[in-house]
Amino acid sequence: MSAKKKLAIVLFNLGGPDGPEAVEPFLFNLFNDPLIIRVPQPLRWLIAKIISRRRAPVAKGIYANIGGRSPILPLTEAQARALEQELAGDYDARCFIAMRYWKPFASETAAAVKAWAPDEVILLPLYPQYSTTTNKSSLGDWDQAVKTVGLAVPTRTICCYPVEPGFIAAYAELLREALAKFASGEKPRILFSAHGLPKKVVEAGDPYQQQVEASCKAVVEALGVEGLDWVTCYQSRVGPLEWIGPATDKEIERAGHQGKSLVVLPIAFVSEHSETLVELDIEYGHLAKEAGVPRYERVPAVGTHPRFIAGLGNLVRTVMNSSDRLLCPEEAAGRPCGEEAR
Repeated sequence: MSAKKKLAIVLFNLGGPDGPEAVEPFLFNLFNDPLIIRVPQPLRWLIAKIISRRRAPVAKGIYANIGGRSPILPLTEAQARALEQELAGDYDARCFIAMRYWKPFASETAAAVKAWAPDEVILLPLYPQYSTTTNKSSLGDWDQAVKTVGLAVPTRTICCYPVEPGFIAAYAELLREALAKFASGEKPRILFSAHGLPKKVVEAGDPYQQQVEASCKAVVEALGVEGLDWVTCYQSRVGPLEWIGPATDKEIERAGHQGKSLVVLPIAFVSEHSETLVELDIEYGHLAKEAGVPRYERVPAVGTHPRFIAGLGNLVRTVMNSSDRLLCPEEAAGRPCGEEAR
């Protein structure tokens, strides 16, 4: 009987500060990313320094609401362990975590992968919908880390998975549970809230908005409720640029004017962090009350939901059983979404 293939799966996410002292350097790393602030050095370094210094006090206040630190790393570790269990029957699989803007950085993760000496590596961003600001940024960062540590192992990439059946089924089930809290005959509006992007990024060809809308439509279809009242909207708008919309906060105010109750689902997030626990729960929860929304419910992120983890496992199996090195629904549809991930 042959031994199972030794498979390293690298999970990518943005990361978050692990204490108050990490908030400013975390913000600096974020705004120093050339795919976030799209100006050349040394101007980008200067802009990142100014923005991170100015925003750090406000950000520290935000994280103070959730214990002074981001929960994203322990939550991602739980997803990693769950995915290892999901794949245990097929591979000797170990999941590693590479965060983009705070520890563990890609460089230390690449070194850990090299030390484990896998037969193959799978790159799996925990961003279901592809964006140059997330997927491309994390995968590019990994490419640099691999070169730095000299990791030379056959590698396959899962580019994005906006309508992956397990991901969609998990959110449909969580949404169904939230809707069950309402009285029979009461029909709340569902806000599918995703992180926003500057409009110019989407106009330049970023497929994120199209993929977010595809995810929302797929969840609605999986739910199978006729006449559902739902809207796709975008949160976390910052700066003077025009952002894609409609904005989540404006949709909350509109619902208040109409006397509509709301169920908010964080469609672009797979784990809880400041944008769900603070922005959606606290800030937008307060806004909903002020706006006169009768009832405000928030669907939890999919986290380690069994259907979501099974879906990730199926993605890994699919790319491992394919002759292609890249699993990307955009490319399959003839669009060049993830070709830079090769």
